[in-house]
Amino acid sequence: MTAGTPVVIAHRGASGYRPENTIAAIDLAVELGAEWIELDLVSTADGVLVIRHENEISSTTDVASRAGFASRRTTREVDGEALTGWFTEDLTLDELKSLRATERRPDLRPASARHDGRYDVPTLEDVLAYVGIANAERSTPIGVYLELKHPTYFADRGLDLVGPLVADLDRHGLLVDGAPVWLESMETGVLRDLAGRVGCTLTQLMASGEQPYDLTAAGDPRTYRDLCTPAGLAEIATYAQRIGPSKGQVIPRGADRRLRAPTSLTADAHAAGLEVHVWTLRNENVYLPKELRRGTSGHEMGEAAAEYAAFFDAGVDGVFTDFVDTALAARSCWQTSRR
Repeated sequence: MTAGTPVVIAHRGASGYRPENTIAAIDLAVELGAEWIELDLVSTADGVLVIRHENEISSTTDVASRAGFASRRTTREVDGEALTGWFTEDLTLDELKSLRATERRPDLRPASARHDGRYDVPTLEDVLAYVGIANAERSTPIGVYLELKHPTYFADRGLDLVGPLVADLDRHGLLVDGAPVWLESMETGVLRDLAGRVGCTLTQLMASGEQPYDLTAAGDPRTYRDLCTPAGLAEIATYAQRIGPSKGQVIPRGADRRLRAPTSLTADAHAAGLEVHVWTLRNENVYLPKELRRGTSGHEMGEAAAEYAAFFDAGVDGVFTDFVDTALAARSCWQTSRR
């Protein structure tokens, strides 16, 4: 990969093909050529960091079918939203390890759903050990891109995410300068905390029309829209090295669901000294702009390569993708077209 080449980030592993956030999804992403593997961190009741998209796990494990866990179903308010189900913070690591991962969107990805029940829920330690072995045989290391999910919520329940994260990284020698680790969060405070404790590159994740929950909890009225202004980006640059906006913040879609002209966000971020990694590109029609859909159903594959090219043309520095192979092929074609 040369300077100026957008990086390809496997979103929760090869999650277009295997249940997300599993070692199998990570292994396939590596096989497909991913340069970075992005994973989500939540905590168990006994303070161990595990890899799940959310702390509510009814859609990503078989917990709902386990009679022994029926009494653990409950309702919690997570970042201001009432959720009913089963939560990692109510289960010990041993209990969580007894469950098996499932495909979160079986209606959309039935081929992935055929792998339901085969894989357990990995810990951060499991992932770092796996990547360490894989990198021992590589000249260019595969990086891990770790998102701390709901840090304010977990802190309010007496569960720290940062301490165990730092300890796990340190145990694997990954706190040194240049180590293949990037850290990210939708919240601002945890990144400020990490900036004072680790040398890893940090990413401030963004979403459209929402507010970082730590700011909500503090009574701070700023939204992600405020953070995307030149002044907001300049402040982010005091503790992070990049932003991770949603696709619509970089290239919006009109009322007709077709792509519009890019916003100024990428250029503004670059002016503030920040890189831009956009999330999340996928192949299925349901995720694509109208002009790139093919066939008649949402689960059919559209012309995803053209969407990648649009974001590469918009100047982003990296893309999160569920389909690493598609992203790499699209990047290669885009590079060829620019020569």
